[in-house]
Amino acid sequence: WDNNRLAMILAVLETRAGVSIGANDVFLNVAGGLRVREPAADLAVAAALLSSLTGTVIPHGTAIFGEVALSGAIRPVGQAEARLKEAQKLGLKEAVTAAAAEPPAQRGIRVKAIETIADLVAWVAAQERGRLRVA
Repeated sequence: WDNNRLAMILAVLETRAGVSIGANDVFLNVAGGLRVREPAADLAVAAALLSSLTGTVIPHGTAIFGEVALSGAIRPVGQAEARLKEAQKLGLKEAVTAAAAEPPAQRGIRVKAIETIADLVAWVAAQERGRLRVA
């Protein structure tokens, strides 16, 4: 994973969503040692960071993809419909992705379309009410 990209995601979470991260050490490990270079993983990394910070569990069977912009906006990524179809084939039931490119709903998979990083924070908080500590 690109350390500069991780630093950007951390900064956006702090400045655009009010999530206090500065006092924490942050380590990111990608399973299997893969080198992820695609911005589509930004949103999943942000969700994983929020999950770790708050102890909130991301629901099993959820796909998360989208690019995080410096403004806090969630940008659409290429091949969104293909990604959703593949997630459905793998048995996933929900996807969280950019609202700007919300593809037609796939049969058997719910799409939660979000516009900003603050929307992601709210979605994570909704997974386990009252557990998210936002500054």
